Amino acid sequence: MYLQHFGLNQLPFNLTPDTEFFCDLPTHREALNVLMIALQSGEGFIKITGPVDTGKTLLCRMLLNELPAPFITAYLPNPHLSAAGLHLAVAEELGIRYSSNAWQSRTLTQINDYLLMAAKLGNKVVLIIDEAQAMPLETLESLRLLTNLETEKQKLLQIVLFGQPELDELLQSKSIRQLRQRISFSYTLQPLNKRQIREYVLHRLRIAGNTHTDLLAPLSIHALHFYTQGIPRLINILTHKALLAAYGKGQSKIGWRHLQLAALDTDDTRDRKLPWGFRSIFLWLLLLSCSLFAYFSSYLAL
Repeated sequence: MYLQHFGLNQLPFNLTPDTEFFCDLPTHREALNVLMIALQSGEGFIKITGPVDTGKTLLCRMLLNELPAPFITAYLPNPHLSAAGLHLAVAEELGIRYSSNAWQSRTLTQINDYLLMAAKLGNKVVLIIDEAQAMPLETLESLRLLTNLETEKQKLLQIVLFGQPELDELLQSKSIRQLRQRISFSYTLQPLNKRQIREYVLHRLRIAGNTHTDLLAPLSIHALHFYTQGIPRLINILTHKALLAAYGKGQSKIGWRHLQLAALDTDDTRDRKLPWGFRSIFLWLLLLSCSLFAYFSSYLAL
């Protein structure tokens, strides 16, 4: 692979949500701050949405890592469950012993007893649900009923929903309007702009061991922004492939041509063509360099 060629000690653009590579960009930091403030203040429902592959799962992992005591967390990465299945999954995450053939009301009672005991001990229980847009309406309504578990002074269970924009559409359903009304804090993740893309890529390269800041040619950032539209997962895919292309040619920098080849090799970016304005800049620079080369060649020949 290209690790030694570029002075790296690990792959910088893996697709797994590795918190070591978390880049403290404004959109992700603001979302994390919203979560921490809302949870510290005891809010019942918090929602974080964003387009596909904008880093929601990584943000979810950061929250799990950064929540201090006395918070106790339960994490559901795949919430496509029935209402009964949701209660069983929550009980299992909290370490509650239950019978697989127990009535749903019995499981709810066990969860309630656990939450009451946790509150007496000064603990706060947080249920974190990733890919929440996959939840059936019946299960979402059952989720609302879980937040009915409370004392006179506090919610016994706080819930954080991470989801794609389809979650907002789902929440518009009249049958779960009571749940929608209970969401007191929400935040929408945005794609990265050109400056943030450069910061993001250099950050991951630096964590992976690279000490140079000139690995990306200036035009490559423009190409990366054009092809990926600022989506972190696509940035990872294209930059990894561009590094492979540069390594294969023995080159020490990623140029726009390497990213173009990477885009042509990727389903989600294959149909995006560089705009004529971008090509014109490249052609102008190419003509300028050729003219300067011809001028100095003729000057030296005199």
